[in-house]
Amino acid sequence: MSDNQDTVKSFLETVKFDANGLVPAIVQDHETGKVLMMAWMNLVSLQMTLERKQACYWSRSRKQLWLKGESSGNMQDVHDILIDCDGDTLILKVSQTGGACHVGYHSCFYRKVTSDGNMEICDTLMFNPDEVYGKKS
Repeated sequence: MSDNQDTVKSFLETVKFDANGLVPAIVQDHETGKVLMMAWMNLVSLQMTLERKQACYWSRSRKQLWLKGESSGNMQDVHDILIDCDGDTLILKVSQTGGACHVGYHSCFYRKVTSDGNMEICDTLMFNPDEVYGKKS
C-alpha cells in the first residue's frame, strides 16, 4: 500500500459516523471561505468524493447517493477535506460551478436575520430552479 493509500485509510478510519452511518459536511468556497451549504455523507459518498475529487453526498430524503450537480450542472470540485478534532464533522473546500443551493442561490445560507427579527436576502441568485429542475406542481 502506498503512503497516499495509508493516509486515505487512516482518514476513513478516523471519521466517526453517527448511528445512521452519516457525518455532516460543511461546504466552503476554497478561495473565499464562504459557507455554501451543509450536507450529509456516508462511507460510500465519502469514498466517491475522495476518488473523483467531486463532491458526492447522501440524500436523507431520497435515501440515495447524490453527486452534487448531477442534474443541475452545478458541480463541486473538491480541493481539500478537513476533519475536526472529534472526527465527527467534515469541511469540504470546493470550487463551486454555479449556485450551491437548490433554490438557485450561490449559498444555501442566502438569508440573514435583521435587527427587527425578519429576514432579508444577502446572496446572489445564480439560476432559476424551475428551469433547472422543472416546475413543481
